[in-house]
Amino acid sequence: MTSPTPQDPLVLYGQTFASRLLLGTSRYPSPAVLEAAVQRARPAMVTASLRRQGSNPAESGSSFWELLRKLDVPVLPNTAGCHSAQEAITTAQMAREVFGTPWIKLELIGDDYTLQPDTLNLVGVAEHLIKDGFQVLPYCTEDLVLCQRLVDVGCQAVMPWAAPIGTGRGPVNPYALQMLRERLDVPMLVDAGLRRRAAQHGRGLGARPGGHGGRVCRCRAWRSGSPTCRRHGRARCRPAQHARAGHAVLAPQPCIRATPWRWRRPSWPITPPHSPGLNPSRCRRR
Repeated sequence: MTSPTPQDPLVLYGQTFASRLLLGTSRYPSPAVLEAAVQRARPAMVTASLRRQGSNPAESGSSFWELLRKLDVPVLPNTAGCHSAQEAITTAQMAREVFGTPWIKLELIGDDYTLQPDTLNLVGVAEHLIKDGFQVLPYCTEDLVLCQRLVDVGCQAVMPWAAPIGTGRGPVNPYALQMLRERLDVPMLVDAGLRRRAAQHGRGLGARPGGHGGRVCRCRAWRSGSPTCRRHGRARCRPAQHARAGHAVLAPQPCIRATPWRWRRPSWPITPPHSPGLNPSRCRRR
């Protein structure tokens, strides 16, 4: 780990980090790209999912675990893919044994479509893990009351999303993020929906650039975790979409019907009925 900067370091559970960036390790096209991204970003931690990789290196491929050791960056295990409280607790305990660290990024999924956390059970699981000796970084929404309850049970940092994971929309509710930063006395790491403007709302970033192009460029741009990082603006971001990749879009689509003309039109008018831009005579079948 690099030496911490004395000006404004990130402090989590009494430990000081030079970087304000937490970097994901999934969906990179190759180990070489992952290694280059970590070297450019120099993050405080890299996250790793025990459920995705498996706890047995012989079965899941030893190259990934060897690469993590080679990177010489602290590993933050997460409970990605857990949908129940007991599942998350068991995964966290297994991760502590495998990685030899009390750090855990708590992910308790409540909705598979948006990957929104289960806010009803998240506080109870976080409290249980903290009493068990874990240093919990909870993935949560931007709900103020939820984040306050997480702090009340002992969480010394929160990781709210800025937008649903994988949508690339950037901060959907900047006011809520600003309110969290003003009301909470603990570090706030924006966990999803970073894009170009999310850095200004948090005290740190949790990024997974592996899902789109320009991975190494964006990692270098996110390196300082600064809201004025101009190089990030030049990095190629994913286009905004309704939901994360791999899920069907549920938004209503216009119903197109064929006409004798060479053009097709939606079943409802795009412009008001009395608008000069709409010619009713051309909308009749002939």
